[in-house]
Amino acid sequence: MSAAVKEKTASPSFLKKFWGEKKNRLLTLLTGIFLAAYFIPFGNKRVSAALHESFLMLGEYAREHVLLCLVPAFFIAGAVMVFLNQQAVIRYLGPDAPKPLAYGVASVSGTILAVCSCTVLPLFKGIYRKGAGIGPAVAFLYSGPAINILAVVLTAKVLGLQLGIARAVGAILFSILIGLSMHLIYRKEDAARVTNGAMFSYNGEDEGGRSLKQNALYMLSMIGILVFINWAPAGGSLAVWDFIYRSKYIITAVFAVLLIYMLIRWFNRSELGDWVMATRDFAVQILPLLFGGVLVAGFLLGRPGHMAIIPESWIAALVGGNSIGANLMASVVGALMYFATLTEVPIMQGLLGAGMGNGPALALLLAGPSLSLPSLLVIGGELGVKKTLTYAGLVVVFSTMVGMLYGNFIL
Repeated sequence: MSAAVKEKTASPSFLKKFWGEKKNRLLTLLTGIFLAAYFIPFGNKRVSAALHESFLMLGEYAREHVLLCLVPAFFIAGAVMVFLNQQAVIRYLGPDAPKPLAYGVASVSGTILAVCSCTVLPLFKGIYRKGAGIGPAVAFLYSGPAINILAVVLTAKVLGLQLGIARAVGAILFSILIGLSMHLIYRKEDAARVTNGAMFSYNGEDEGGRSLKQNALYMLSMIGILVFINWAPAGGSLAVWDFIYRSKYIITAVFAVLLIYMLIRWFNRSELGDWVMATRDFAVQILPLLFGGVLVAGFLLGRPGHMAIIPESWIAALVGGNSIGANLMASVVGALMYFATLTEVPIMQGLLGAGMGNGPALALLLAGPSLSLPSLLVIGGELGVKKTLTYAGLVVVFSTMVGMLYGNFIL
């Protein structure tokens, strides 16, 4: 092979072109499947149990999260793309928006939704594609799963008031600090991205003849359905919360009727078609990566109390005490492991009982709900590998630092 050919083959442009072709990506995927099928010892008892566990986890994920969490989130994201005014998004969440306003809106929005790390993904993609700066968008991405009011209450009730307060304060600060860090690191790229209007699917007709109040009610009705259909009980610790839980289907039905009325009276057939197509596009982009990520996470870590490739006893042994290694391991495991909403509390209770240190416990609580292997795959598809690794790295580093401070100085 000539030197010129070697140089061309090794150049980044060649690799980018290779990966940019759909058939080459498919070939790479098939090669990976072949290598896995060839080398994985399926006859091994632990491997067989881990494979079984991965599909059980996928089935559990499909039953508990797709219909009631992801589907409403897809429709909200589709509505953001089609109907939300792009200039309004850029004004309040863009790179040049006033920082208190942008990060206040992002963190408060995430807190109100209180969704898991996977359900927040289509909403994040929607506002990011509409023009939100990477800083506010990432702040929203972190705050949705991390600043979950009920999860904080249950943490305080089950694991202790001190840990519950530390989780709440840490999550609020993290959403702002991580968002600001992403903004500072990628400020120039982000400014160029928003300046280039061709990056966004904006046709100048977002309002569709409707008033701002009408569009707000339309969005609010879908958010109401997402929030209340997934409302979880507080176990008697909050009477008002449990009353809402007992009435959640009635409340959801009210929002659904309101939504149907608005769709009939305020939208034409063409707009509804665009909305459905945008919703479909989000589902097609996100679901394969999520399902694949859940399978891999189930194979490696499994569900709580069930055997996978990596035994829970190993994790418990590595996160004992309050060393930097224990806190770092807890943060990394939290960043990869998938936590369904509120399940992190009983998981942490079991790990603490197995000898986990209090510092690593807080580190895992700060990293776990906001990240998971499935969500990292989806975020990578939107932000790219470099920005995704930066985001994950910031979460892991901040969680490790705060875990060490909590474990060594506060307690």
